[in-house]
Amino acid sequence: MVSAEPVIQVKYLKKTYREGVIRRRTVNALAGVSLEVPRGQIYGLLGPNGAGKTTLIKILLGIVRKTAGDATVLGVPAGDVSARRRIGYLPENHRIPRHLTGRTALEYYGCLSGLSVGEVRRRSPELLDRVGLKGRERDRVSGYSKGMQQRLGLAQAMLHKPELIILDEPTDGVDPVGRKQIREVLKGLADEGTSIFLNSHLLQEIELICESVAILSHGAVRKTGSVKELTAAIAESPMVFRIASDPSTAENCFTGTSGMNIVQSGPGVLDVSVSVPDQSDVDRLVDSLRRQNISLLSMKRKDLTLEDAFLEIVREAE
Repeated sequence: MVSAEPVIQVKYLKKTYREGVIRRRTVNALAGVSLEVPRGQIYGLLGPNGAGKTTLIKILLGIVRKTAGDATVLGVPAGDVSARRRIGYLPENHRIPRHLTGRTALEYYGCLSGLSVGEVRRRSPELLDRVGLKGRERDRVSGYSKGMQQRLGLAQAMLHKPELIILDEPTDGVDPVGRKQIREVLKGLADEGTSIFLNSHLLQEIELICESVAILSHGAVRKTGSVKELTAAIAESPMVFRIASDPSTAENCFTGTSGMNIVQSGPGVLDVSVSVPDQSDVDRLVDSLRRQNISLLSMKRKDLTLEDAFLEIVREAE
């Protein structure tokens, strides 16, 4: 039976650094972080630079020691050797020895994970094909592009069939075709029951692939939930009126509304975006357009994105 216990469970986790020699100051990298990552999900971790994302990952892997709080991974304390053997990890800005080939690099990392050379050689062809490196396994890493190195890094993280894979900026430097391929690989892993904890600054990538998201800012979790829940949690989305008009006439019709933004979408056609929280406000604007004999071509709510939610949540934290 598959355990319902979260693969990652963090409670009131704190990490404090001390900087300086004479005038030592305290830096709170994590200020009481709490979150849970369910099994079998692709879980996204978002946050601006300096939010504490990498510090959190390093504590989960046992690379950095916590100051206070609790963190468990796969049911054991974070950093425990028994958990680390069951984790695949792709760090940000990883460096694969350049003299190795794709095949020998997997042999090197596979042996570090406790696999025999024979096991690695049996698994390597399928993995390299899966990440789009089939035919390049005999090429030296020194000739790989940044995107190819990221794909090879993902292959080594998958090599020992881990229960949990932790990825730090996995699509950094990868072209759009490669990013799509990596997304498909990650979705396939999740379908097979592998849990994935993903840190990325590419919000569109997170939105396309992650089932749940945590937004970290100033060392604290500000929001968690699905993308739909996070976008619904922010202010009412603006209404976009597509009209046939000139800008000055349009401005007169929408006088008194907040957040007005006018964009010309075609010859004599404008998209006017305004905040209209109530249906009565929508009715009033439609009546105003009719009085001015302005043709209303379409009217719809603007779809809010994860980026909209992220920026609003981080702004509130600031």
